[in-house]
Parts: sequence; structure tokens; C-alpha cells
Amino acid sequence: MIRSLMKSRETILAGAILVLVLAIATRFPGFVAPSNLANVFNDTAPLIILALGQMVVILTRCIDLSVAANLALTGMVVAMLNMAMPGLPVPVILALAICLGALMGLANGLLVWKLDIPPIVVTLGTMTIYRGIIFIISSGEWINAHEMSDAFKAFPREVVLGLPVLSWIAIAVVIGFIVLVGRTSLGRAFFAVGGNPHAAVYTGINVGLTQCAAYVISGALAGLTGYLWVARYAVAYVDIAGGFELEVVAACVIGGISIAGGIGSVGGALLGALFLGIVKNALPVINISPFWQLAISGSAIIIAVAFNATSNRTKGRVILKKAEHAA
Repeated sequence: MIRSLMKSRETILAGAILVLVLAIATRFPGFVAPSNLANVFNDTAPLIILALGQMVVILTRCIDLSVAANLALTGMVVAMLNMAMPGLPVPVILALAICLGALMGLANGLLVWKLDIPPIVVTLGTMTIYRGIIFIISSGEWINAHEMSDAFKAFPREVVLGLPVLSWIAIAVVIGFIVLVGRTSLGRAFFAVGGNPHAAVYTGINVGLTQCAAYVISGALAGLTGYLWVARYAVAYVDIAGGFELEVVAACVIGGISIAGGIGSVGGALLGALFLGIVKNALPVINISPFWQLAISGSAIIIAVAFNATSNRTKGRVILKKAEHAA
């Protein structure tokens, strides 16, 4: 039942995206040009990466509101490191960014697991802490393009087989999550913990450890995105990616990831991110204020949650009917 629901949800969202793209094309035909669609995907790549990390956290009945602050702190740290040591190889910077992000994710996970603090409280707190640390280490100053090495800035922009490296990384993360969620015991544990944590305990799953692992994955991806973001835009500052955590959560909710946990898919998170990415790129093209994106995102979230609630009520009625017939 859940699998068929997810398939239909993804089909509906894919159809909505197609209708949206065709509607935009009537106003601006160049929007559907392959080169422009590739640019839209590349612009949406950071959101896709973060949405997939957020997906596994939400699957376990948690939430991570610190992803954008994690991204910003990691981006500032690697930018400062590059400024101090311009010759540091990019693979080393990537490894450091991922490890630093994972460490911040681990802090979230341990607070939720060991101290049993509500996830929203923990991540709101760490979000503020991480932003504060950025200001302290940078003294509120920006790091601009001329202070970064060419190799540091070039990596996410390098074009391979027609797409920038940033896009290929997003594609690799999607493939990795398909394997993680569908083929590994950890992926199954995410669903089990979110679906019924009490039953998960009886099957030998450590609920707290599984939730902590989800936070580490989300943090590692935020760290990776931190370097990619700063290198691509060639700037680092305190408020970088401010409010982006809301877009990440919106992408998951729109994609059918249930805030109650236990329901979601990689395809749904991907489509939710693409929907928001297309809206964000299309509004300026058709001369609509980008501020409308907030209204559109909010409306889409409400519609998505309403759809989930309606589906759950319908499912409940079906179960009751089956029980009555059985009686």
C-alpha cells in the first residue's frame, strides 16, 4: 500500500513539474532549451544533495534545521583554510569539509540520542551556535573571489561530459542514496525507526544510534555542499545560505517525505527539490518577483501535508472496512 502510494505521489509530482515547465515555455520558449535545463539542474544540485540528507533524518522522525548553518560554517572554514594555504589540494579540502560537516551532524545526533532532547530544539540551538561561530572566526568579514585560489574555485565548475562537476556530484549522491535506502540494512532501519520505533527495538534496531547515523549523513552532505557552494559562488560570509534549511525541508515535504517518519523515497526528495529549483529559476525569467517563491513554496507545503493527511485517513478507513468484513 505504501509503495503504491509513493509511486502515485511521485507520478503526480512529476506531472506537476512537466506542466510547470510547459507553462513557463509558453512565456519563455528558451527555458526548455537543453543547455538552460542543465543550468537549472546545476543550480538545484545543492538543494538536491541537502534534501536527500534531510530525507533520512525525517524518515527517523527527526528534523535537521542546522543544515544551512552547517553548510555556512564549513564553507567559511575551508575558504579561510584555502586563503591561508592556497596550495592545499582540492581532494584534501573535500575530505575536511565532509568530516567537519559529519562532526557537526554527530553533535546533533548525540544530543538527540543521549540527552533525549527534541530534535527541533537541538537543531535550532546548533543552528544558532554554528552561525555564531562563523562570526567569531571571521570577525564578520567576507572572503571574496580574489582571496581564493583558482583550483579551489574551479572544481565545482569543471565541465565533464557536458555537465559541471557540481551536477555530477548531485547525481552520484542520488545513486548512492538509492543504494543506501533500498539495498542496505541501515536504509531499512531508517524506515523501521520512523514507522514504529517500539517495534524496531524488538527487532534489534538501536533507535537512537540509527537517528544519530542519519544526522551524521545529513551533516556530511551539508559539509560537502558547504565547500561546493562557496567555491561555486566564490564568496564566503556569515549569512551564506540564510534560510536555506526551510527550502530543504520544503523539498522533502513536497516530495512526499512524511514528517511523521517512516514514509518517503529518494525519487520523491529529488522531485521535490527539482520543483522548487524550477520555480526559483523560472520566476525572474517570466518577470515575477522572486519573493513569490516563498508564497509558492509555502502553498506547496500545505498542499503536500494536506495530501498526506487525506491519504492517511483514506488508508485508515480502508483498514477499518477490511476489519469489519473479516468480522
